[in-house]
Amino acid sequence: MLSTANDARYHQLLSQIDRLITEKLLVIIAIDGSSGSGKTELARQLRQRYDANVFHMDDFFLQPHQRTKVRLEEIGGNVDYERFKAEVLEQISKSNHFSYQKYDCQLGRLTDFVQVTSKPVNIVEGVYSMHPTLIGYYHFKVFLTVSRDLQLERIGKRSGEVLLERFIKEWIPKEDEYFRYFGVQEQADLVIDTSNFSLSPCKP
Repeated sequence: MLSTANDARYHQLLSQIDRLITEKLLVIIAIDGSSGSGKTELARQLRQRYDANVFHMDDFFLQPHQRTKVRLEEIGGNVDYERFKAEVLEQISKSNHFSYQKYDCQLGRLTDFVQVTSKPVNIVEGVYSMHPTLIGYYHFKVFLTVSRDLQLERIGKRSGEVLLERFIKEWIPKEDEYFRYFGVQEQADLVIDTSNFSLSPCKP
């Protein structure tokens, strides 16, 4: 559910996707932005509207053996962008059917295989989706922002106080560093401030 104040930006996004669909057989869209800004909910709405494939960067966090000191010090390096590129982005344009494995943060290992069937619209959502290794694959790039106070409120409600502390001390600083260093927001085709959005899930 989107508030009236942000309808214009949302409809601008829909107009751009509608245009791309008429111009291309395959459309890949990135939704990057701060934790708690509504990336997953926006992707869900677009999936329902366009019958799109949705891919989550959260399924591609580093496995334990990949978390070396060097890798964790790399800006934007705490996501397995190499695997996402090879297993998803490189497959979308050349395979009618493919699969990839999800990483489960709680179990600390790869788990279920996700089976993918080719569709005209494909959405990649999550922080680090516009990493320099990946950004060239997208036809349209969206960046979501949110006020810091509301970001922390949303994360607390979603993840609880224990994980909120990890977001504050660890994950949000890494995200902010990635945004600044690579100029992620500046490279987006559309920036939407979701501070006035209601992020309650839309009905199926």
